[in-house]
Formats: sequence, structure tokens, C-alpha cells
Amino acid sequence: MTELACTPDTAPSAIGGTLALPLPTAGCAERGPARSAAPAIAGPSPEAARGAIQPATRPATRRRDMPRERLRKAGPAALSDVELLAILLGSGLPGHDVFVVARSLLAHFGSLRAMLDAQREEFEALRGIGPAKASMLQAVTELARRSLAEALDDKPLVDSPGAVEDYLRLLIGGRPHEVFVCLFLDARHRLIRSEESSRGSLTRMAVYPREIVRRALMLNAASLIVAHNHPSGAVQPSASDRRLTRVLRETLALVEVQLVDHLVIGARDTFSFARHGWN
Repeated sequence: MTELACTPDTAPSAIGGTLALPLPTAGCAERGPARSAAPAIAGPSPEAARGAIQPATRPATRRRDMPRERLRKAGPAALSDVELLAILLGSGLPGHDVFVVARSLLAHFGSLRAMLDAQREEFEALRGIGPAKASMLQAVTELARRSLAEALDDKPLVDSPGAVEDYLRLLIGGRPHEVFVCLFLDARHRLIRSEESSRGSLTRMAVYPREIVRRALMLNAASLIVAHNHPSGAVQPSASDRRLTRVLRETLALVEVQLVDHLVIGARDTFSFARHGWN
């Protein structure tokens, strides 16, 4: 079995009552004509005070509604990452403003991609994110992955390299460890199955070409695209990456299975061995 390694201002409150001006005294009367007492100025009744909207509540409500209003008027592209995330979260946990939570999420993970790739435990460890919101964030990520996977169905993948790269970047581009993925294709280069073949550490991963060939034969694949990520973000292939690619091409050719491409995936960039002449 061959083993190769890929390296890579406090709000005012409403108070009911009256405000009475002082009545003039006798001494005051000697200085001039006596003036009648000013009428009392009545404040709001207790019933009105209880029914009034507290000033501290209204700005928060308006603030939460503002991104939704902007989305309806200008569309989602006009909103910032924080605003979109705040809409998604809906509301913060008691005592946690949803905008503060959204900003904290992005600051903690550093990017949207890293946040979408986070595990449930990482979300739940943050203040303001409970189990329900952690589940919701993971569900959004999985829906995005499935949407990109659907774009690969029933079409030759060699004709859609951009869609393949988008799918792989979302699938493994933000992983904190190296992952090796195989896209098994039929004779018309349509996707049969996408599988994770190997998982390694931050800088090293063992990949077994014989196992990949065996799986290709089991799925009756005529060709495949393989890919692995570089957690560092740099997509320039290493010497081990090049050696693995050469051995994998030669091994697959023995059973008449074509290696269409080997992609090195970063968070933003992609390197294609096929586009670079397999060098």
C-alpha cells in the first residue's frame, strides 16, 4: 500500500403627579398687586404612564427593524455582514444585543468563511449564542453547500470549473486541518459521488492512491477530480503534492480511470494542476 503525504444617558422614566408653583406671601403682596395662584400642571395619569412606550425600548426596536427595512428597499447586497447576520440571528439572548452578538461572531472567527466552517461547540462557547442559534447557523451552512452541490448535478463538471471550485472552497476551504476529497465522475463527467478520502493535521496528511483506485472501481467511475486544502491559505503546491499527483495519475491510468484535475484549495484561491500542465 502506497502512502504519500500532502504538506502544504440613562432613559427618563414617566412619573405621574402635579407641579405646583409657590403661592405669594403677605410680604410679597405689599410690593405689588396680589397675583392668583398658577394652576397646577398635571402630569400623565398612572394608567397612561403604564401604557406608554418607554423611551429606552423604542430605539432598540427601531434598530432591529432597520436592516430588514433596508433589505426590502435595496436588497441584501446593500447590507453589511453584521446586518445580514443580525437578521439571521433574529434577536440576542436576554441581556445580549443582537448587533453586538453579530459583531462578536465575526470578530471571533475573523471571516464569514471561518464562521460558516465552525463546529457547533465553537458557537455554543460564545456568549449570546445558545443551542438553537448554533443549530441555525450550521443549518445555513449546510443549505449553502447543498445548493452548490445541486449546481454540479446533471452537467459535465469539466464544463463547470468555476462551480466545482466554489463547491470545494465552501466544503473544505476553511477547514483547520488538511482534507482530501474525491469527486467521482461517470463517462460523461457528471458527478456520481463526492467523498472525503483522508483527513490529516494542520500541515500533513496521508493519502493512499490504491484506496482511491479501489473506490473508483466500486463506484464504476470513469474519471475523477481530487482536491485537498491548505489551511494556511497559500495554494502553491508542495513537492509532496506534485509527487502524489503524478503517482495518482499513473495508478488510475492502469485501470483506465482518468484523473481530470487535482485542485489545491485555499480560503480564497485555487491552484489547478491541469491548468498548469500537471507541473
